[in-house]
Amino acid sequence: MNLLITGGAGFIGSNLIHHVIDDARITKLVNLDCLTYAGRLENLEKVSRHPKYVFEKVDLRDKAATLRIVEKHAITHVMHLAAESHVDRSITGPGDFITTNIVGTFNLLEACRGFWNGKFDGKKFHHVSTDEVYGSLGATGFFTETTPYAPNSPYSSSKASSDFLVRAYHHTYGLPTVITNCSNNYGPFQFPEKLIPVVIQSVLARKKVPVYGDGMNVRDWLYVRDHAEALWTVLQKGRLGETYNIGGHNEWANLHIVQLICDTIDEFAPQPGGHSRQLITFVTDRPGHDRRYAIDAAKIQRELGWMPAHKFEDGIRETIRWYLDNQEWVKSVLKK
Repeated sequence: MNLLITGGAGFIGSNLIHHVIDDARITKLVNLDCLTYAGRLENLEKVSRHPKYVFEKVDLRDKAATLRIVEKHAITHVMHLAAESHVDRSITGPGDFITTNIVGTFNLLEACRGFWNGKFDGKKFHHVSTDEVYGSLGATGFFTETTPYAPNSPYSSSKASSDFLVRAYHHTYGLPTVITNCSNNYGPFQFPEKLIPVVIQSVLARKKVPVYGDGMNVRDWLYVRDHAEALWTVLQKGRLGETYNIGGHNEWANLHIVQLICDTIDEFAPQPGGHSRQLITFVTDRPGHDRRYAIDAAKIQRELGWMPAHKFEDGIRETIRWYLDNQEWVKSVLKK
């Protein structure tokens, strides 16, 4: 297997590379990343000298360069994670989301279609997406693989578009594709713009902790290392042309997560000035803020045998401890 992982210097990608690099089925692992603000080679220091590992600084929006990498390394398998992913940024600047998430995916599909040239046996293109493509749930129910798409932000719309492109390349050209849609990830190496690392850093700095609206927007949380195992399982066993939802079976309201983080930091590293919950500040809700996401992950459990190994309470403690122990990494990332 000559495996191409796009976005490998990012949060999920770097955890995935750490998870799979020693697998005997991999001959070469190519990390393609253009190193935006969220891509950090420091995330991969432990594997940077691994004999299987190759880094290529390439932007997927460059069609010729993308094809060159696929051909140069005779890529047989793709795990496509590279994407602009922060909803708030998509609201203030949607252009990068359209060009990276849609055009970048198109360029990668075309590169694989051209290089594989109809010889698809033993090949696979795994496209990694999000549950946000499904829109918003009410107080009950779950997203399944047959839930109609109803994206509500420029980010989720761009991911929905890329999902449809991957589906079309399978049905039109026979490209051996599989899609996964995951719930919210958390864990080590997450860029401090997402909820959990933002709260951790705000508490440590004794700054106000912003909570959108009433704080009761619900997400299904998935520990990133569980996600990495699920992605690898789908690449190995997933049926071509299929979609698999990956969820953590951990529904939490944003406010309750913030309170848990405050309490855990007070336990691990008591902060001056009283209980950290007093830092919680409610701010104006963001436009198009979906009320609730929840994944039904029965299909991947039933067909492929995957289940998350971490309960949220355990994973969040591991995550908080990691950020407390890696403040130099956080400072370096924020400086960039």
